[in-house]
Amino acid sequence: MITPILLCGGSGTRLWPLSRKSYPKQFVPLVGETTLFQASAERLSGAGFAAPLVLTNADFRFIVTEQLAEAGIDPGAILIEPEGRNTAPAVLAAALWLDKSDPDGLMLVAPSDHVVPDAAAFRAAVEAGAEAARAGQLVTFGIKPTHAETGYGYLELAEDPGDFAARPLKLNRFVEKPDAARAEEMVAEGIYLWNAGIFLFSVKTIIEAFRNHAPELIAPVQAAVDHGKHDLGFLRLDPDSWAGANDISIDYAVMERADNLSVVPFAAGWSDLGGWDAVWRETEQDARGVALSGAATAIDCDNSLLRSEDERLEVVGIGLKNIITVAMPDAVLVADASRAQDVKKAVAALKEKQAKQAESFPKDHRPWGWFESLVIGKRFQVKRIVVHPGAALSLQSHHHRSEHWIVVEGTAKVTIDEEVKLVTENQSVYIPLGAVHRMENPGKVPMVLIEVQTGSYLGEDDIIRYEDVYARN
Repeated sequence: MITPILLCGGSGTRLWPLSRKSYPKQFVPLVGETTLFQASAERLSGAGFAAPLVLTNADFRFIVTEQLAEAGIDPGAILIEPEGRNTAPAVLAAALWLDKSDPDGLMLVAPSDHVVPDAAAFRAAVEAGAEAARAGQLVTFGIKPTHAETGYGYLELAEDPGDFAARPLKLNRFVEKPDAARAEEMVAEGIYLWNAGIFLFSVKTIIEAFRNHAPELIAPVQAAVDHGKHDLGFLRLDPDSWAGANDISIDYAVMERADNLSVVPFAAGWSDLGGWDAVWRETEQDARGVALSGAATAIDCDNSLLRSEDERLEVVGIGLKNIITVAMPDAVLVADASRAQDVKKAVAALKEKQAKQAESFPKDHRPWGWFESLVIGKRFQVKRIVVHPGAALSLQSHHHRSEHWIVVEGTAKVTIDEEVKLVTENQSVYIPLGAVHRMENPGKVPMVLIEVQTGSYLGEDDIIRYEDVYARN
């Protein structure tokens, strides 16, 4: 059996404003109806695959379980990284966890934000590399280049890939991201592949590789796993031990130093969606190269992406050429397609001016559902709140605000101090300042309500929690 290791802790700033630190691109349906994370989990499931092991951070743990449940996939384990330390500590933690139960098994490490249209072809490529991995090889997967890309690292093959059929080939070396001229040369030479950052090896082989090439990582990561705390089905890696691990990628820590390397070419289509130009290439286009998504209209445009993420916002382009436009309820991106990689500069500029749009998503996702602010004034705020069936907010109170809840869909079970009652559609309830209260959805369908807050301070940190089924501090 092959255990998929899904890495999903990144922030994806080059796809701002849709991808943000609070809700990054892997959890968004960028291409198609499912999210990139769900598509990755589905691609690595079925015959020959064990339940996936997921590495993520505390902020995303409930999003992970919710999206896996929607896809009908039960995770094998979910390891919570206390902080991002890059891919080498993450892969080692997964290997040390699996070493307890399946030291001879194979593990397939894959980012959860890639697009692979032909899932069957990818599974066939994995199977093609499995024998080499069982024989002690560190197998990586290289993508047949479709253009001279400067945003990827490359893999230099030690032999001609021929028809790029999926089979293990000897890897000569890793190549850093090239400039445009060198990228053109490498694609023309025909022995270079894009480095997809996907790896296949046995548990014992990769642990031995870490011992040989990055021994300084073994002790802190082993301690982080051994001293991890089980919490609501998650394993929280020990933060003090984890902080002692170097922040380093698996490429630098192990792969570029090892000599037991093989690469399997893959030519059936792939993208890491590393920018809006990549999203444009993966989105269906008309005869003039225009890709539309959501409430968008193009008039006399060429080679452009127009995308609206809110049905209330109609994006209209007239006479555009090579332009990317992405509209969110709280931010709009307009960029020349050739500058797609510079979107991260916009995020840095927004951080500098302390704009909340730099990192915060309009919808604030929580374990019980989500909410969004509809109107914000100096002493009031109006929110829409959606609570999943069977879910409950924490038992809490506020120092600075009172609240008025109006149920517009479903039924709410409301606790206010000692009183518990059901509030149905078109009914409302008042929560006085300082009252201990809780909202629950006892029904089988999502419950939606409008919350009106009034008070001197309306920040999300004005919450005193007394009980919480999600163990949030």
